[in-house]
Amino acid sequence: MRAKRFVMNSLAHIFLSVLSVIWVSPLVIVILTAFRGERGTFTSYIIPRTFTLSNFTNLFAVQSAGLNFPRWVMNTLVIAICACILATFFNLSTAYVMSRIRFRMRKKLIQIALVLGMFPGVMSMIAIYYILKGLGFLETGTLSQIALIMVYSGGAGLGFFVTKGFFDTIPLTIDEAAYIDGATKWEVFWKITVPLSKPVIVTTILGAFMGPWIDFIFARVILGQQVPYFTVAIGLFTMLQREFVQQYFTQFFAACVLISIPISILFLIIQRFYVEGVSGAVKG
Repeated sequence: MRAKRFVMNSLAHIFLSVLSVIWVSPLVIVILTAFRGERGTFTSYIIPRTFTLSNFTNLFAVQSAGLNFPRWVMNTLVIAICACILATFFNLSTAYVMSRIRFRMRKKLIQIALVLGMFPGVMSMIAIYYILKGLGFLETGTLSQIALIMVYSGGAGLGFFVTKGFFDTIPLTIDEAAYIDGATKWEVFWKITVPLSKPVIVTTILGAFMGPWIDFIFARVILGQQVPYFTVAIGLFTMLQREFVQQYFTQFFAACVLISIPISILFLIIQRFYVEGVSGAVKG
């Protein structure tokens, strides 16, 4: 039995080690390329022969081709923050209603939301495109950014299941005691339920922020060719176009490293709350 257990554990460790190498290798290549001093898209070696920080510093310089990385970051940050606030509010409100209030068609609405949530959002892209086009939001500068915020936050209410599962774990007796003391439903939601739900709120905020931060498809469709209003995803894609790729290839990887640092730090800080928030879906 000991020999068999040793063999099984050894095979498991070997398998996990191989998976770790496969997972870490792309990250290592991205970081090494970001510090590579040699230009161009292809080299016959992985470890650079010369290292430089110019790939990072050049991102913040004025580019002759009109590429403006700081502007892309600011555009994305504004859109992501606004969409995050609205999406979090919609999600929490919908989850609270479905968890605490009993009304006709409640179960049917939950089932409909579950079915709709199974379809990827990109399926609605054509319909959203023509709606925004009819309203005059496409390729219109600031209005296009407002349209992106509406798109990112509009469907947030359908993703209430994890939050509802967490709300279901909060005893109803707390709400009833507050109602006896004269509190309204809004006061119970805002002053009692929300403070008790920090883990799931952090989870919701992280998910609502990450969507706009990394999205490419909807941003590309709505913003079109408006270079000053590009988000990070569109800007980085532009750097890989045929006319730019040879010059900006290493800067592209430097930009990837930079935009991943804040998200990585944020996730490490709130990781404990994130795990607790996800567990609410099982408890409910």
